[in-house]
Amino acid sequence: MRLESNVFWIPSIFFFLAGTLYGIFTSWSEWVGIVAILLTGGMFIMIGIYFKMLEKRHGRRPEDDEDAHISELAGSQGVYAPWSWWPLVIALGSALAFVAMAVGWWIMVPAVIIGSVGLVGWVFEFSTGRHAH
Repeated sequence: MRLESNVFWIPSIFFFLAGTLYGIFTSWSEWVGIVAILLTGGMFIMIGIYFKMLEKRHGRRPEDDEDAHISELAGSQGVYAPWSWWPLVIALGSALAFVAMAVGWWIMVPAVIIGSVGLVGWVFEFSTGRHAH
């Protein structure tokens, strides 16, 4: 995870430097660009911190070792939702939300309801039914 963390730390330094230089060159008069560039650097730092926390929690992985064998990655790679229809419900809610921005804001109400139902269903999918634990 050290490589993944550095992939996000290094651009964050660039964006903070670029935001500061942008502020200097515009005499700190154009705040939208300064804030946008600095927030981009902040988002890169958040992801870098997350990967650094994963590195501390899980230690070195076989991908980090140059002498590792393919067989070291054998086995279960995670938990995936089999036969899940909830992403389609979320996609419908998202599509309606984009239609609401183009057509009329009243469509946003059913979009939020459908999207929320889809998100709750997807999160709690393993709590009920055939795949409950």
